[in-house]
Amino acid sequence: MASVETEVSDDIFAKLKRADPKELEQRQEAINERLQATFQKSQLRLAELIDRNSTLPTTVSAVTVLGATNTRRSFLKGVVDPLLSANRDRPYTQSEVIRESAAVAEKLRAFDIFHDPVSIYFDKPPQIDADTTPTDVAIFYSVKERSRLFLKTGTDLGNAEGSAYANAQWRNIFGGAETLDVNASFGTKTRSSYSATIDTPVFSNPDLKFQLGGLQSSTQKLFASHEEILRGGFSKLRWLSKAGVHEVGYNGFRRTVTGLAQNASPTVRNDAGESFKSSISHTWVNDRRDNPTLPSRGYYMKTTSELAGFGPLAGDVAFFKGEVEQQTAIPIPIPGIKGDSGVSFTFGARAGMLYPLALSGQSSPSPSKINDRFQLGGPTDVRGFRLSGLGPHDGADAVGGDVYAAGGASLLMPLPRVGLIDHCDCRLL
Repeated sequence: MASVETEVSDDIFAKLKRADPKELEQRQEAINERLQATFQKSQLRLAELIDRNSTLPTTVSAVTVLGATNTRRSFLKGVVDPLLSANRDRPYTQSEVIRESAAVAEKLRAFDIFHDPVSIYFDKPPQIDADTTPTDVAIFYSVKERSRLFLKTGTDLGNAEGSAYANAQWRNIFGGAETLDVNASFGTKTRSSYSATIDTPVFSNPDLKFQLGGLQSSTQKLFASHEEILRGGFSKLRWLSKAGVHEVGYNGFRRTVTGLAQNASPTVRNDAGESFKSSISHTWVNDRRDNPTLPSRGYYMKTTSELAGFGPLAGDVAFFKGEVEQQTAIPIPIPGIKGDSGVSFTFGARAGMLYPLALSGQSSPSPSKINDRFQLGGPTDVRGFRLSGLGPHDGADAVGGDVYAAGGASLLMPLPRVGLIDHCDCRLL
């Protein structure tokens, strides 16, 4: 009996070896097609079932988050409680329950303290409570918390600078999706930099965050023959709206211009020493590009406003500073190529103005300082010019300007086995 089975088995393997590879590939394609057709039919049946019951009245009686062992109950309550029918003035339909529960899952994911995916399960609550109704549904979210502590070290080379850094991040510190970031870096230009920030959602809303931080850094500015030391802190409130991301903040920094070179210009020497900047700021960003680095379509807009030393802000410097930036990417169709050709034209422009104001007790404004003026030029800013190589100079020192305008245009086209492109830039200060 065993010998017969062995002969049959050997015969099968022999047939497989003699089989035409194209025939085997066709058989596999046929199997895949049948599986795909079966899957599509099941999806259609499920869609029809949901559609037939989409308008049925439904009440959400309970919402539970499973697996969030390090997250505060009160924090999660603020996220999921709006789902409960007790907090609504009318019952759900089934389609509304599915849509709203998916929105809450996306909200949980946006806190960046849970692994993807955030799974959703629906169940009928047990009919043991007199208050339970036939339309009741219980919703369960299954999550897996991410590691609370993250450490990273490394080196960076680029922009004519080399540096080594260490970063420590502590997530979900107090169980409310708070994040503490501590950074330290040492480099050839930024000799040392230490920063710590804590970021927390407000009212259990991932689209509304408050940030508090401190910074100390020492940066060698060879383009202006000095070294700048910064010490201070900042706070920011950031929220997302349909029109983009808004951020308002306060900054308080003591700036020290020191380490002057022997050939430092009179302008740099005049601004040497300490100054304290106390300012409020607002930033608005609306990014509709398909790719932030090499966009092929869409637009980007950004405005920044800063008011320093005015009225109760005090400080040693007073000014209003504003910047606006815009970029538009347009895909270019190529005859004979269907769909996206990969060729696009990108145009960007930005401008800024610094307007000195009078400090309290002064009748006229003081000239702006080198710390606050605009600098333009460099490999990541205007290619073909050295760092801060554009704009006003005093001798060999780039001292910056109070007004600038810059524009650039790029034609992007894919090259076989290479990828990119050709650029053309034009900028003014």
